[in-house]
Amino acid sequence: MAANLWQGLRRLCISEASGSSGSVQRLLRANLHTTSALAKNWNGHNTGPQRWLQYNKVIYQPQTPTEEPRPAYVCHQKTNIKYSPKKMWYVAAFVRGMSVDEALKQLSFVDKKGASYVKEAILEAIEMAVKRHNVEFRTNLWVAESFCGKGRVFKGIRRHARGRSGEVEYKHCHYFVRLEEGSPPEHYYQPAPQTGEQQLEEWLAAMRRRKVTSSL
Repeated sequence: MAANLWQGLRRLCISEASGSSGSVQRLLRANLHTTSALAKNWNGHNTGPQRWLQYNKVIYQPQTPTEEPRPAYVCHQKTNIKYSPKKMWYVAAFVRGMSVDEALKQLSFVDKKGASYVKEAILEAIEMAVKRHNVEFRTNLWVAESFCGKGRVFKGIRRHARGRSGEVEYKHCHYFVRLEEGSPPEHYYQPAPQTGEQQLEEWLAAMRRRKVTSSL
């Protein structure tokens, strides 16, 4: 489609060259483009969601000496990532509950495009925690929350055989992370996963509770 447009423009310029030069100049100055208007008009005015970053501005009441100290945290996000949110979900869920050192180490070996974005977001969040939120040790942080959201979806046309065309989608996503001070919990997901012996005992108890329908 793009090649046909440029070839038609070239023929028109050659045919008009014998005539007035002003028409040729007008054609050359024409705002003719075949790329979709993705970034210029959209990214300049829309930087993505902003509510997640507002959690960094929350001011809590002073704590009494008897209360358990509230751990520091920092929220960070990367918006308008040219990546499918369905693919990013696997990487985001992978690092939940890990320490930042372990998360960065594991992401270095994940052969996915989204892993580089998640790693970059965690590194930026660590810098924010140390410089803006008075976190003393940069390694004393763990990934408390890690998830992604759906961004803008641009639609385009893909050429097929026999003059047909198909629709193609260019998906974007937003990635959100919250780092918390302290050591990660032993089991991030509650309840804790059962061992093989516990699963066997639960299955045996379920078998013993069976009852013949309409019996005594």
